[in-house]
Amino acid sequence: VQLQASGGGLVQAGGSLQLSCAASGRTFSNYLMGWFRQAPGKEREFVAAIDWSGGTTYYEDSVKGQFTVSRDNAVNTVYLQMNSLKSEDTAVYYCAARDWRRWGTRVLSDIATYQYWGQGTQVTVSS
Repeated sequence: VQLQASGGGLVQAGGSLQLSCAASGRTFSNYLMGWFRQAPGKEREFVAAIDWSGGTTYYEDSVKGQFTVSRDNAVNTVYLQMNSLKSEDTAVYYCAARDWRRWGTRVLSDIATYQYWGQGTQVTVSS
């Protein structure tokens, strides 16, 4: 699976951005999709994930109620809607994919379980 993330940019605190991640190469619906982020000087961290059908979503506690992950299997794309952005949301955001049939919903935050990664898109929130 090839993943192409887009939609990052510079936004003022309190603003919104929607990230997109377009997938190609394999059957998109076989993959659980995750979003991670990496701030300067910090480790990459789990943000959100969505199951193969889009019916179930998962969030890191700090973004619950603020971010929404969704997917459209018809166009092989996963989205991350980010609202009420804060300076601490500044990071490079990555989308990732892992085989749903192998991992299910176990250890969603484990970077090593994701087989495919996008190139990352920078989100900068100015205060």
